[in-house]
Amino acid sequence: MKEYARLLRNNSTLSEVLLWQNIKNKGFEVQFHRQVPLSNFIVDFYCHELMLAIEIDGDSHQFKYEYDATRQGELEKLGVTFLRFSDIDVKKNMFSVLLSIEQTISLFKNK
Repeated sequence: MKEYARLLRNNSTLSEVLLWQNIKNKGFEVQFHRQVPLSNFIVDFYCHELMLAIEIDGDSHQFKYEYDATRQGELEKLGVTFLRFSDIDVKKNMFSVLLSIEQTISLFKNK
């Protein structure tokens, strides 16, 4: 899984690159990692401290709804929380995406 995650990091989509640049430069109080193996799956971005996964759903996800739902369900059983954004939202509404991430982090921190 680690090798495959490394391959995915080296072949990121434009949306993943754009979001990563913003996440790592945003100065959130927590640290995110890219293409993280969890159980038998890989999530786009993950914060270990909060057990928060961020997924970007692009064209490849259109025909993988059942797989994505199963995968998310399995990881949620382990305590992982998900934020999902569309490829288009990341490209065209970055401010809203970052605001949503910031609000989610704030909710976790204030628990």
